[in-house]
Amino acid sequence: KEEKSMNFNEFQTLNEKVKNSLKITEGEITILDEKVFRENISELVKEATIEKGVSLGLAQYIIRIAAQQLGIIPASIHDLYIARGEGKVPNNFTVPAINLRVLTFNAAKAVFNTAMKINAGAFIFEIARSEIGYTDQSPSNYISSILGAAISERYRGPVFVQGDHFQISISRYKTDPDSELQTIKDLIQESVQAGFYNIDIDTSTLVDLSKETVDEQQEANSRNSAILASYIREIEPEGVTVSIGGEIGEVGKVNSTTEELRSYTSQFDKLLSEKLDGAIGLSKISIQSGTSHGGVVLPDGTIAQVSVDFDTILELSKLARNEFSMGGAVQHGASTLPQEAFGKFVEAEACEVHLATNFQNIFYDNCPEDLKSTIYAYLDENHSGERKEGQTDDQFYYKSRKRALGHFKQEITALPSDAKDKISSEWKKQFTQLFESLAIKNTMKYVNEYIKPFPVKPILEHYLALAKETKEKEDVSDLAD
Repeated sequence: KEEKSMNFNEFQTLNEKVKNSLKITEGEITILDEKVFRENISELVKEATIEKGVSLGLAQYIIRIAAQQLGIIPASIHDLYIARGEGKVPNNFTVPAINLRVLTFNAAKAVFNTAMKINAGAFIFEIARSEIGYTDQSPSNYISSILGAAISERYRGPVFVQGDHFQISISRYKTDPDSELQTIKDLIQESVQAGFYNIDIDTSTLVDLSKETVDEQQEANSRNSAILASYIREIEPEGVTVSIGGEIGEVGKVNSTTEELRSYTSQFDKLLSEKLDGAIGLSKISIQSGTSHGGVVLPDGTIAQVSVDFDTILELSKLARNEFSMGGAVQHGASTLPQEAFGKFVEAEACEVHLATNFQNIFYDNCPEDLKSTIYAYLDENHSGERKEGQTDDQFYYKSRKRALGHFKQEITALPSDAKDKISSEWKKQFTQLFESLAIKNTMKYVNEYIKPFPVKPILEHYLALAKETKEKEDVSDLAD
């Protein structure tokens, strides 16, 4: 009774943040005034992403419940990708998977605003295991910003939120494989409970190219992917088939081949079936075709031009569809490519492309100079050990500045409206160009046809329990973004 009373008091305080536009009766939350609630949702998002304790968990829960009432439903993109693999959906668009590291609420508003103008429905928000660490955004924290943005922009429909690069740390795996797998399982469970119904398993760090045959090289990758995929199928909510992606080659290393895709997927399917008879497998597969995360930085801070093997993307996309009924191949590390390159992903029939660093670059290019100077001074003092021999200041700051985002989260969130509006305006320009190049205009028709989102009722106790937890900060320096 005492805890319920405390929660009710906390609710009343949060309700005041949205001008008492909600009511709670017998544990149920109802929107009384939709217009007022939308106009003040940013205040609730702050509570759900910045505060600590009961207020944080309750704010996250309220946003999830309110989003459902407004027709905003976390969903899996699995059925759309399978329809694509079966030839029911054309291969003439590429789904952008967007990693938002900073001012996530504002950036997501820009995404929804841009998408709604062109009736786009096939786009994904995602965050990697590494980004969760250095941006200080837990899964429930991240999705609260996304759903809050959808509420603010009057979006309705499925919202695809993805765990990107839920990746095995090779150093920790070598020391204690069971513990490292359990860490990924715990992250998967937390993410699924938060509404992440799309998970990219990345055990490609375990590929061993020194072994003689391709099957031997991919064996550990396939086996551990199957372990994690079977766990996802065991815990996914009733009514939801989580979209699972696999990966056959680390980004920035050797380009992937047809033999690797066949070997990994065939072994994966066999092992998954042995673990969980009749389990649904992968909807897509990530490959390496010439890019690197964040791009290659030249001494003056500019990004080097890279050569992307679009023929490999086309070949492996066709193979993934024709032999394994997946949606196709996924391209990582692409956001810093020149604008003219993005249309080529559509021509190469890539089903998905991952975009992150350039959105961060836009933030730093447009944020107030005094804040940027403070961040760079922090990097000099706290991350100088990451500076490689011969690196210029431009190279060092470019590669390390992502690590300051979590530390300065409150200061960044507190930026004045005009500063945020300037950044958001540049983001909108970028999303407009990307969405046009990736041809996702009018893809809402495919989403509406093949995605029937199931409104999973969130459990308040999960949010309150997570809000009370004090987690030791994870070392993510050896993980991909």
